[in-house]
Amino acid sequence: MKILVSAIGLLKAGPETELATDYQKRLAGLGRSVGLTEIAVREFAESRAATDALRKADEQKLLWSTVPEGTATIVLDERGKAMSSHEFAQLVKRLAESGTRQVTFLIGGPDGHVPETRAKATHVLSFGPMTFPHRLLRVMLLEQIYRAVTILVNHPYHRA
Repeated sequence: MKILVSAIGLLKAGPETELATDYQKRLAGLGRSVGLTEIAVREFAESRAATDALRKADEQKLLWSTVPEGTATIVLDERGKAMSSHEFAQLVKRLAESGTRQVTFLIGGPDGHVPETRAKATHVLSFGPMTFPHRLLRVMLLEQIYRAVTILVNHPYHRA
């Protein structure tokens, strides 16, 4: 199963990029043991449209352009379901075992997602009611995907 993180917002050189790259490298190695064949990130610049509705519409077109037909989509949104790391690991396992070829995570821009994106998604996931900068959320997502893999292979990274 392939994993794609499709995000609005470009990471610049710095600690967030280093952390994101580190978790991608870790996943490339350990992920194969649970059937993850590829982990990729696709990023897009924020829309410069005049209104939040137009920006969200522009950004959703970009995000959905990365989602092949039949792909499971997980939208990150504050209105989504909060999961423990173990619950998230079980979700990843169920998707892999069900024959899902790709899971695409969608991270919206500062204005969030249009309602249709949440409705169309396979799952809507929340990292809690707080608002996080998108560059940190991307790192947090990659870390949680890595943590899910470590849980599934009984690696000591996750100790709780």
